Amino acid sequence: MLVGDLAARAATGIDNARRYSRSQGIALDLQRALLSEPGHPHQNLELASRYLPSGTSSVVGGDWFETVRLPFGRTLLVMGDVMGHGVEAAVDMSSYRATLRDVAGTDLPPHRILRQLDTVIAANESARPATCLLALADPGRGRWTFSSAGHLPPALIAPGRRTELLRVPTGPPLGTGLGGYEQTCRELLPGETLLLYTDGLVERRGEDIDVSLARLAALRLPATGPLDDLLDAALHAIGPAVGSPAEDDIAVLAARPRARA
Repeated sequence: MLVGDLAARAATGIDNARRYSRSQGIALDLQRALLSEPGHPHQNLELASRYLPSGTSSVVGGDWFETVRLPFGRTLLVMGDVMGHGVEAAVDMSSYRATLRDVAGTDLPPHRILRQLDTVIAANESARPATCLLALADPGRGRWTFSSAGHLPPALIAPGRRTELLRVPTGPPLGTGLGGYEQTCRELLPGETLLLYTDGLVERRGEDIDVSLARLAALRLPATGPLDDLLDAALHAIGPAVGSPAEDDIAVLAARPRARA
């Protein structure tokens, strides 16, 4: 009886492990497929992006990014993070991304896009909350417009200056139904690079978020050259050590206005 009971428990454990592994694989495949084809910006904007899944200690999360081409040479940059992990978070991420594309296509200002998304997500009782940062690039008018739903601040990298964390009015995460989003504008200058990221890049377990953000602000990242080199430098400096799994998913998106020919 004891041997049979132990064998049954072992079989159950193996079956659960296989189901967990299969669920992890499905979520990761879904995440990679959804992030493999972001939208295309206008030619006046150069982009580079990365997505790093978390290590084996936790399942894939709901990190995502997107770019949406808008009229008059404008491009909307999006960075989001659905709370939780697993297939459900990846599925919600897909739904939010599709909804954002639809809402952004109506050419609303960033804070009203967040308001619309918040209303849609809050109407679904099973939907997970999510943070989201919008950055509207308008090279023609020389300005960025930002709005945030509980997301970490973007970083600005410029030649000869320290990395600057921009102050953006932060409203509640999407899905609370509270609204209250605001926006702010900043001058867009040639040669400056904007870096959007999810919390997996900076946060460390047991560490205050202000300490984590100060680590990012202290970086001297390459302000010129390919954007891929800048992302590699950021991930090498404060991302997971080479050969070590990340504690959480990491998504990063860098954008730089192109100089007029």
